[in-house]
Amino acid sequence: EDIAMILDLARSFKDINDRPIKKLPTLRGRTVVNLFLEPSTRTRTSFEIAAKRLSADAVNMSGSASSTVKGESLVDTAQTLSAMNCDIVVIRHKLAGAPYVLAQNMTAHIINGGDGKHQHPTQTLLDLFTIREHFGGFSGLKVGIIGDISHSRVAGSLAPALTSLGAEVTFVAPATLMPARPDVLGAQKSYVLTDDLLASFDVVYMLRIQLERIEGAPLPSLREYAMLYGIDARRLALLKKDAIIMHPGPVNRGVEMTSEVVDGSRALILYQVNAGVAVRMALMYALLGGDSDGTAA
Repeated sequence: EDIAMILDLARSFKDINDRPIKKLPTLRGRTVVNLFLEPSTRTRTSFEIAAKRLSADAVNMSGSASSTVKGESLVDTAQTLSAMNCDIVVIRHKLAGAPYVLAQNMTAHIINGGDGKHQHPTQTLLDLFTIREHFGGFSGLKVGIIGDISHSRVAGSLAPALTSLGAEVTFVAPATLMPARPDVLGAQKSYVLTDDLLASFDVVYMLRIQLERIEGAPLPSLREYAMLYGIDARRLALLKKDAIIMHPGPVNRGVEMTSEVVDGSRALILYQVNAGVAVRMALMYALLGGDSDGTAA
């Protein structure tokens, strides 16, 4: 029910984002802090735009520009921000559980912008929005999540959300990039991307290899990985007529997908980016007491 509420709100905000004048006074006087202690382009920019379109004051803090580089603990950072009476803190952190630490030490609303290899819930919400806009619902859909599952926070959020909504999820990855218990997230698994398996998917969700989180060499080469698990023109032709291709970005062209696939009509990557602003507007609006008539308490 919560997911449906956010997606319904996002639909109305997406309509607003398509207008020439995109600004609303809904959260005027509110303060949103983007505390990104790990590199990000899409997510941080999306949250900043979402806050500004709702007329909130957006403040960006990066790891290199915060006192964490001086040794300040996350708890101290949380208490400092709390003393400044901010309303929402969006945190991205390399360690799983960082949003929980903030939530235990602040009165502000905390939004997880991605924590380690754990979760990325707002990415999942925009992905769900994209899928629902294309198919109208989730029941019976077959979703293949292909790539670096073990190190992906996207997969950690998306798989259980999809299964809770009635979709069937299959993880596809080499054994070195597959978690030990995919069933915990509600997913089936396959170590091989066969033509028949690919042709059964309604949604093909590609993940990049998280080189920044991998220790050691989990595969012989990116070239071999692309040959076995990447999507090229031949594999694109195997997909169902209405199947879609998704990717959380950034895309490693020539590894997960060839350029003709990335730039083709079946790939909804830029639609996902666009949906991200609307979804994050909806989330901020809901957290700060937005009412159904478009006002904020």
